[in-house]
Amino acid sequence: AFFDDGTPLGTHDAVECRIDLIAQAWSVLSGAASPERQRAAMAAVAELLVDEDAGLNRLLTPPLQHMVPSAGYIQAYPPGVRENGGQYSHAGVWKLMAQAQLGDGDGAYRTFTQLSPAHRNANARQKVVYGLEPYVMAGDIYSEAPYVGRGGWSWYTGSAAWMHRAAIESILGLEVRADRVCLRPCLPSHWPQARLTLERGGARHQFTICFDDVPDALSQAQDAGAQRLEVGAWVALPAGDEGGNYVVVLPRRPAEVPKSD
Repeated sequence: AFFDDGTPLGTHDAVECRIDLIAQAWSVLSGAASPERQRAAMAAVAELLVDEDAGLNRLLTPPLQHMVPSAGYIQAYPPGVRENGGQYSHAGVWKLMAQAQLGDGDGAYRTFTQLSPAHRNANARQKVVYGLEPYVMAGDIYSEAPYVGRGGWSWYTGSAAWMHRAAIESILGLEVRADRVCLRPCLPSHWPQARLTLERGGARHQFTICFDDVPDALSQAQDAGAQRLEVGAWVALPAGDEGGNYVVVLPRRPAEVPKSD
């Protein structure tokens, strides 16, 4: 971003706002950066923007306080609040989607749990300071002392919509185009399988996603008359109210056990 006089807002050598999560994530989602730069961008996110202890993904860091020219309304927020260095849910979801696009299923799931109000309220330490409902998305979470982990604006429908898209389209990998579907899943390695039901035109289409070393899941799906669907392959949905049954098999990657608190 640039001010009207050409002064950049946020550079790697700036005192404030050296890195911004939206720019990092969209270097991946847009496809504008090379694969090497995409991975470097997300590595910088992990190093500089993620607070693993608090389970937060900062929008930017360091927060804006003394920048001249002023960055506007976000600089009016205290450091660590909302867009001024707090966890802003839209950007956090875009990070999740970028991780999935790079094939980092474990990282994408970890980000999902950091954004999910249900997971945050299930954490005995985090829920004490969070202070919001466990069943709706917050727009933001504060990231600076003494309010680290406190929820900001609740019932943030835009964040909920993006979170839903990320779960269905990025983790489970479902793509729907008119009467065709394909799946490009990016599951965390500790999930043996996942199941998805798509209802369209009165028909129910069942999808089982499993790793190639889970024979029970594969045999159960095949016993139910499932059609093998290759990752990324498009299939036409049956017309009318006739449903379909499909199984998608993923190659196994080394498991990473999720952190527990």
